[in-house]
Amino acid sequence: MKSFLTAALLMIGFLLSPVSASAKPNILLVIADDMGLDASNCYAVGNQQAPMPNLEKMCAEGIVFENAYAAPTCSPTRATILSGQYGFRTGVGAPVAPDGSDELSVDTPTLFDALNATEYASNVIGKWHVTGRRSGYDAPEQMGVSDYFGLYSGGIRDYFSWPAIENGQEVQIEGYSTTVLTDRAINWIEDQDKPWFLWLAYNAPHSPFHLPPKELHNFDDLDDSDAAVRQNPLPYYQAMLEALDTEVGRLLSSLNAQQRANTIVIFIGDNGTPNQVIGDLYGNHRAKGTIYDSGTRVPMVVAGPGINPGRSKAFINTTDLNTTIAKLAGTSTNAPDSIDFSPVLYGGEGSRDYVYVEHFTNLQTRGGGVYGWSLREGDFKIISPKGQPAELYDLESDPLEQTNLLAGGGSDQAKAISQALMSKRQSLLATDN
Repeated sequence: MKSFLTAALLMIGFLLSPVSASAKPNILLVIADDMGLDASNCYAVGNQQAPMPNLEKMCAEGIVFENAYAAPTCSPTRATILSGQYGFRTGVGAPVAPDGSDELSVDTPTLFDALNATEYASNVIGKWHVTGRRSGYDAPEQMGVSDYFGLYSGGIRDYFSWPAIENGQEVQIEGYSTTVLTDRAINWIEDQDKPWFLWLAYNAPHSPFHLPPKELHNFDDLDDSDAAVRQNPLPYYQAMLEALDTEVGRLLSSLNAQQRANTIVIFIGDNGTPNQVIGDLYGNHRAKGTIYDSGTRVPMVVAGPGINPGRSKAFINTTDLNTTIAKLAGTSTNAPDSIDFSPVLYGGEGSRDYVYVEHFTNLQTRGGGVYGWSLREGDFKIISPKGQPAELYDLESDPLEQTNLLAGGGSDQAKAISQALMSKRQSLLATDN
């Protein structure tokens, strides 16, 4: 009798099980705006991490990528994910101008075009900022996103009262943006009756720095005044991150057991931490807006069914999210710069042998920082700041890039390494048709 009951309970458990081997996973991509490695307790960089218990739980249960690279500012990173292409192909190398004169073309094949050919429901909620006025507020729809809601441009002046795009029209939203975007995500997911992919792009912790609603964080001793924020923005930035984490936790808790057990969550920062809050951690290189690691190496963690937990040193470009998400959804994209890293999620090896980032504009400088390009292969990284001599760093011995191996001319070995990396970049550029 005992064995019969055990078998029966196991069968009931299987029937009620959240996931079967053949189930297509839901996929949730969460993008934090202006969150570098130094802001997360999942990485040992600096000593000013924000408390983010939900993210830290994901890091413990999922796979933490130590070498994930984005563009140094928001628009190029988002364009690489959407298109699976480097900026030199799309023309998006800096924050897109309001008029859209340097925007991502709406004719670009996108990840959403690929997903729309499958059974997946898909959507973008939150920050867009890959097109401007030139293409209009229906640009997301033209690029395969049928139900877009969020802030269309680079930022908002007030997290509690802000303009959003809904049904292709601008509307005024009253409510804390991190909470509003989470509410929208929860409601959209609840409406789905088939596998889904949601691109949830928070604008937090992007400036303006502020004190979030008190129920979302534990920074109870902060003075909620503009003067206090200006004097020391760091704790407010940290409170914004904790508020984001709280709302991500609420979103995940809103999923029923079946959904949660069948949902792959990808969390990533879109570029380095804002320079107002990094102190002297990175020396003169600063962070957001620079082509140094401080501006381009970002936190990234993936958790979900079947994911092999641990830490990975595999190289990841944000372009790779395009093909990988498509692969997880059972389809493919024809993206020239996107490499599927899904084998890494399940214990396999990555196949990317270098990472490449760039920061450029043909318009008046937008976003500030350091323009140029950088390429890393193995532990060596060449950085070519615009109008300046190239620099070379050994990231194994010098992870904060403080010792330029080409200073004073460099050794023969350093010059040979830099030449090889430059040649690799030239070969890459030669593939632009």
